[in-house]
Amino acid sequence: MSYKKSQEAFKEAFRYIPGGVDSPVRAFGSVGGTPPFIAYGKGEKIYDIDGNEYIDFVQSWGPLIFGHCNSDIEEAVIDTVKKGLSFGAPTTIETELAKEIVEMFPSIDKVRFVNSGTEAVMSAIRLARGYTNRDDIVKFKGCYHGHSDSLLVQAGSGAATFGNPSSPGVPSDLTKHTLLADYNDLESVKRCFADSINGIACVIVEPIAGNMGLVPAEREFLEGLRELCDATGALLIFDEVMSGFRASLLGAQGIVDVRPDLVTLGKVIGGGMPVGAFGGRGDIMSMLSPEGPVYQAGTLSGNPVAMAAGLASIRKLKANPSIYVEMSRLAKRLTEGFEAAAKSEDIPLVTEVRGSMFGFFFSDKIVKNFDDAQSSDTKAFAIFHRAMLDRGIYLACSAFETGFICEPMSDETIDSAVRAAYEAMREVQDKK
Repeated sequence: MSYKKSQEAFKEAFRYIPGGVDSPVRAFGSVGGTPPFIAYGKGEKIYDIDGNEYIDFVQSWGPLIFGHCNSDIEEAVIDTVKKGLSFGAPTTIETELAKEIVEMFPSIDKVRFVNSGTEAVMSAIRLARGYTNRDDIVKFKGCYHGHSDSLLVQAGSGAATFGNPSSPGVPSDLTKHTLLADYNDLESVKRCFADSINGIACVIVEPIAGNMGLVPAEREFLEGLRELCDATGALLIFDEVMSGFRASLLGAQGIVDVRPDLVTLGKVIGGGMPVGAFGGRGDIMSMLSPEGPVYQAGTLSGNPVAMAAGLASIRKLKANPSIYVEMSRLAKRLTEGFEAAAKSEDIPLVTEVRGSMFGFFFSDKIVKNFDDAQSSDTKAFAIFHRAMLDRGIYLACSAFETGFICEPMSDETIDSAVRAAYEAMREVQDKK
């Protein structure tokens, strides 16, 4: 494949945008080469400015559960745009989407919309602190909850990719209230509670971690977190910005019967538009201004275009929940194909699937936490990623990210990717 135009575009972007990108992982720093600059997408595929075609297993990092340019979502957006992009005033479509979410999630009595997952998590933590009148929070190594200051401590995803888990510019006075525990290790959480001087306001966790690769929380671990929070008066926050409506119609809560106090959502609820949300128990949410004293605001929050895209997406999912069964089948077909391709070259590989989410590590052991993820062979991943890209398979450009199946994909789509994987694994073996 030729990437000449993308190479030129990247050089041009680098002149005006830090690193040439608006989100670090997009720069392909951990996999090498030039990121393809995308011209358009349709269904399960994207096309770059050089005219190359790719099967897209990134799907805008999760939101596009119905693929690119779905006609129903596209129509909803266009109809709404014709009425105005934003008003900074209430619209009924905000209530419509909020009602859909509240009626679906037993753990959510009220929900507030924001513009990103980072905003959702930042606001949920402020609310938890205001509700409990405590300062400290517990997060887990490798779980990424956005780029707000107090959470950039041992973060996964892009921060892990660049080997810089904590970011310069984050004051120690803020991070001192963030206590770190090990994912899937309840004893490490208990130690955090014992060490806290100011009291723990909340424990925030990705119940299906997607930013150290796909690493689901064990059922007993989540149940233990619930019991610990109940015993201490801390709130339990599920960050389902990625897994919400992706792992199942109810995200992790559709798989594991553990109810959090607060939930953060994003991705799919925007249908491809920038949307985040946080919701939870009524007594907690009533602390938010203007109903209560905890302040949170956003000029473009709940803007009608984003709400229209999200509403169309959620209603399509509710109308046909069986698509999760089919997408999970395709995800398993893909990962089993990757495993077979790796085995044919005697390359260690482990895989994971949760609904329409999939992940894989070049490792000989099951990955249960961030340390396990970091011990995987990232050099092999980089070789594999480039080899797959050259064969028209677009995978997440970091070993610490998750892949996604979309509804337009078929057995033929998956089989094309698996055939490419056999060839790519041969390159891994040759170049390691």
